[in-house]
Order: sequence, then structure tokens, then C-alpha cells
Amino acid sequence: MRSVASVTAAKVFFAFLLTLLTLLAGGCSLLPDQIDETSKWTAQKLYDEAKDAMSDGAYDKAVKLYEKLEARYPYGRYAQQAQIEVAYAYFKQQEPASAVAACDRFIRLHPNHPNVDYAYYLKGLANFGEDLGLLGAIGMQDLTERDPKAARESFDAFKELVTKFPASKYAADATARMNYLVNALASHQVHVATYYLKRGAYIAAINRAQTALKTYPGAPASEQALFIMIKGYDALGMNDLRDDANRVMHKNFPNSVYFTRGLNRPEPWWQLW
Repeated sequence: MRSVASVTAAKVFFAFLLTLLTLLAGGCSLLPDQIDETSKWTAQKLYDEAKDAMSDGAYDKAVKLYEKLEARYPYGRYAQQAQIEVAYAYFKQQEPASAVAACDRFIRLHPNHPNVDYAYYLKGLANFGEDLGLLGAIGMQDLTERDPKAARESFDAFKELVTKFPASKYAADATARMNYLVNALASHQVHVATYYLKRGAYIAAINRAQTALKTYPGAPASEQALFIMIKGYDALGMNDLRDDANRVMHKNFPNSVYFTRGLNRPEPWWQLW
């Protein structure tokens, strides 16, 4: 049987070990690489450092600093500015989903902010760049063959900007981009219509062509949409409708190349943008 002295010594030893481990754990938490050097920074200091990081292209660092700024100083102009700067940092990092989410948050929290028009513009740019700008610069795939979801969302953001803030300094560029997007969306409908036509799905092809004509009147793709309708009605033996479409096309596009070369694919229109 163990003596009282040995039991007491064991308790003292374990107590000593526990104290030592506690001290070591506390010491580890104070290692230099785990100390947040920004912990005592003012709102202006955090903002200035984040702006410097943005200027240097260190967008990930900038995002972290802006998030710390908003968390520590949630009220005031620095926090508001940090919210929109975060959106821009995500945009520059080519993270459109995060950029759009940040823009939506800013618009929701500050609908009357003097720079809320910029949030709408940046939201449009994020979707515009995701589906059009980047691919147009580095790829050869026709942009009308891609999922038009981002193009529609970009158009909606630009439209909201122009409608709510017609005098905004971003309105002119937003309008130009809207025109581009209308052409892209119309061409997407026509591309799908052509796909259906070549596979014998004539009714589906006609419906898609009609959608392009009705939804995006005046778009360059209207010419091809009319020709698809002519070919579709002809294949279905619907001669009266074919002749009606043919008259409309000759009136609006009397020198159309489709009369001579058919639907053989030309140079994509978007490469001329």
C-alpha cells in the first residue's frame, strides 16, 4: 500500500505539470507570428494600409484589412467605404460571385449613399467580365454559345443604374455595354435556333428565332433570325408564313448575305467589338 507521502508527492508533481503546460500554452499564443499587428490600428490606419495593398495589387491582403476595419469600426464613413472597396477587390481578383454579393450588400445597406450608383455599375461589370470580357480577350469560343445567365444579370444591373441614376457618370458606359449585351443575348437565341434547325427541330427553331426578334428588336441577329424562320417554315411546308417572313426580310435586309451563302457561319460579330 502506497504511503501518504508518496500520494502527496504525486499530486504535487501532477499539479506542477499542469501549471507548466498552462504556462507553455499561454506562451505559445504570444509567439510573434501569431500576434495581430493591426490590433491597435485606428480606422484610418486600416483603411490607408488596405488602399496601399490595393495599389500594389495585393487584393487578398486588402480584403482582409477591409474586413477587419468593418468588424472593428462598423459605423462611419471608413466602414462604408470599406464595403464597396471589398467589392472592387473581389472584382480585380476575378471573383465575380463575391464581387456581386458585396455590391448587393452595399446597395441593401446604403440605398441612398452618394456612391451607390457605382455599386450598380460594379455589379454589372462583374457579370460582364465573367461571361464576356475575359473570354473575348483570350478565347475563340463564340460568346453567344455560352450560358447567357451572367449576361442577363449584367444587363439588369446596368439597366437599374441607368434607370435610377440617369445623370451618373457611369450611365454612358453602362448604356454602351447594355447595347453590346442585347446583341449577345439575341445572338444566343439565334445560335440555339440554328442548332435546332440543323437537327430538324423546325418548330423549336422558329420559336427561338421569334423570341430573338420580339425580345431584342433591332439587334444585328434579327437578320439571321428571319432567315431561320424562312427555312423553318419552308421545311414544314407552311408556305404562307414562309413568304411573309421572306417579304419582311427582303424589305429590311435586301442585300443579306444569307440569301447567297445560307447559314454557313461567318466571323463572329463579337470579335469586332
